[in-house]
Amino acid sequence: MKLYVCIKQVPDVDAPIQIKNGELKQDSDRLVLNAYDASAVEEALVLTEEHEGEVEVVLVGPDKAKETIRKALAMGADKATHIQSSDNESYDSATYAHILAAFFADKEYDIISCGKQSQDTDAGLTGGMLAEHLDLPYATNAVGLTYEDGTLVVKRQGDSGQEIIELPPSCLVTCSNDMNEPRIPSLKGIMKSKKKPVEKIALDSLELDAAKLQPKTKVTGHREKPEREAGRKFEGEPEETAQQVARLLDEEVNVI
Repeated sequence: MKLYVCIKQVPDVDAPIQIKNGELKQDSDRLVLNAYDASAVEEALVLTEEHEGEVEVVLVGPDKAKETIRKALAMGADKATHIQSSDNESYDSATYAHILAAFFADKEYDIISCGKQSQDTDAGLTGGMLAEHLDLPYATNAVGLTYEDGTLVVKRQGDSGQEIIELPPSCLVTCSNDMNEPRIPSLKGIMKSKKKPVEKIALDSLELDAAKLQPKTKVTGHREKPEREAGRKFEGEPEETAQQVARLLDEEVNVI
């Protein structure tokens, strides 16, 4: 079984963040493996431990993203591919999907997985776009994966409950961070990761049209989340307070 996991280096959400004059200021040195991608790596490792196979992680990013790649290798991934971009590139979901589609165009695999979204933008679009470019059956927001008789059985969290979907190889699945608890790399795993192969690919070598590298979305600015208005407290007997709430909903919220 051959599994690819698409991973991304993102800012640490626990690091201090400030907004000044509409610009986001954060610690550029505190970068981590996207939490949703970490769950995808963990689940891929569990599948190969049960059914044998190989896990390869793929990352699009600048040279400093090599530390994030090593984290995935220390968890247990067998090898990695680093598609190298410059430090100042600003890609959106569509751009990442085009780059990854070009990479996978001549690859053989059973499963491609990735986090359902990245914790820096929360867009959650790259996986679906990539599946469309590669013409693959796919499922999103997976909370459980099993491999039975050559079929990937996906338990996904839908809007109104959990759903079970069967996907044939080759397929793509995006993973929720509710799926599992990613393992913490052991000292042995960290040492072994330094000897695992990491193939570096120049972005230019994928020969993508310039238009496909241009983001389709633009961030115009950032602002602080507005404070919530204080709630109202009703006192009195239950029947009386219920009437007050109903009257409020009718007069001010207009839901009755």
